[in-house]
Amino acid sequence: MDINININMLRFRKQFFATSIVLMIVCLVLLFSRGLNFGMDFTGGTTLQVTSTDSLDLSELRDALAQKGFDDAQVQNFGASSDAVIRIQPKEGENPEQLGHSLFGELQQVMPELSLQSIEFVGPEVGNEMLDKSGLALFVALGMMLLYVWFRFSQKLGIASVFALFHTVLITLGFFSFFQWQFDLNVVAAILALIGYAINDSIVIADYVRDEFRTSRESDPVKVVNRAICLTLGRTINTASTTLVVLLVLLFLGGPALQGFSLALSIGIIVGTYSSIFIVCHLALVMGMTRQDFILPEVREVNDMP
Repeated sequence: MDINININMLRFRKQFFATSIVLMIVCLVLLFSRGLNFGMDFTGGTTLQVTSTDSLDLSELRDALAQKGFDDAQVQNFGASSDAVIRIQPKEGENPEQLGHSLFGELQQVMPELSLQSIEFVGPEVGNEMLDKSGLALFVALGMMLLYVWFRFSQKLGIASVFALFHTVLITLGFFSFFQWQFDLNVVAAILALIGYAINDSIVIADYVRDEFRTSRESDPVKVVNRAICLTLGRTINTASTTLVVLLVLLFLGGPALQGFSLALSIGIIVGTYSSIFIVCHLALVMGMTRQDFILPEVREVNDMP
């Protein structure tokens, strides 16, 4: 149900757009200068599967690893509560398998109830291949979205929607670069999910913009677009807020395994909602979007009867 809201949402659209451009430039500089803090999915590393006679306290296991100099180790349950997987990044000049056995020996001194199930090593070549495939997946997803919105809407709305999508993904990656949060396959999955969420948000607003141009008697494109945004504002806020509630629960209660996923989606939804409201419509207006872009061609019946 649409809520009848009358707010000048586009009053500061130029200022918002200028701020977004500055943020995008800053994020690009961060990505090229600091880069991303790639996890072991991309850098390779050693994986230890351990088991205990009792339920494992993961926080105690993390503290023990931190004491041994492995603050960045990933620890999570594997199957039963007594089983856990430990992932550590490779250290230069050390044999990965020997490093794993050495680390387990030191852990067993602190937690004698532990026993080793297996040790596996993923080389950097595999990690680089996964990184290339992840990047390709992101570019393919963006390209497919461009084709979809290009044919569904006018070229101007299509270009604006994909630009807003790029804006959302870039700023989300910029946060990960600035704070050096770990970037792994869970975050890639979150970015791919974010692409679908953000483009859906833009499509809803674009649908209303198209319908308003076709039905409204208003001649000013800015007022027509503002009316469309107001009609979707209630839906946009409700969708974003309810999704954020679930993600915040995962972020604070889901444990380290889901932290990157929920964090990336939380940031992305906030930025994506902003992009859908301000970036898409402003950019389309800058490109000269008018009622003419949405006029349906007349269908003429041809009488072939002699």
